Amino acid sequence: MEVQNAHTAMLSNYEVFKLLTDLKEQRKESGRNKNSVGQQNLNTIMYETLKYLSKMPCSRQSPEIVKEFLTTMMHHKLTKAEKLQLLNHRPQSAVEIQLMVEESEERLSEEQIEELIQTLADVLPGDPEAENAAPADMEMNEAAEQS
Repeated sequence: MEVQNAHTAMLSNYEVFKLLTDLKEQRKESGRNKNSVGQQNLNTIMYETLKYLSKMPCSRQSPEIVKEFLTTMMHHKLTKAEKLQLLNHRPQSAVEIQLMVEESEERLSEEQIEELIQTLADVLPGDPEAENAAPADMEMNEAAEQS
């Protein structure tokens, strides 16, 4: 792969989600038609992307959360790309962090990894699917206990 434009910025999942949500609202208000094949393809891509991102933690983030995340990550010596991956994926284990942080074994101690996991859990909202599944699991367990 080749870098086409070195001055382009990387977007977080939150930024993409927000952009597509705003674009969808603008299209609703303007009442644009779905006449052309290209327009239908674009609508499909927007729909599928929004559907995917709405199930990810980014759907519950806000500019304030992102700013707080970046502020708390300042003392960790991570690259912009690593911070972006942490923001997008919200890792919950040391293994996940090792996959996202290059040479994490040399750069981070076990204590720093645990601190990073705790910071991510405190600052970033959780996975909506996991949190929705948790009450359902509790209800099933309670129903099984009552039987």
